[in-house]
Amino acid sequence: MELYREEETFKIIGICMEVHRNLGPGLLEVIYKDALEIEFKANNIPFERESNIKE
Repeated sequence: MELYREEETFKIIGICMEVHRNLGPGLLEVIYKDALEIEFKANNIPFERESNIKE
């Protein structure tokens, strides 16, 4: 079975792992959010930070 948007998925997961590897565990959540925002922008990955999901 082919994964939906496999390339994009692996890129995003890789960025998340790299941020965690560089910062390590135990920091406030906002630090990881800020770091991911920086990395997503640097990699031209569109995102919305903490958007509300309508049910």
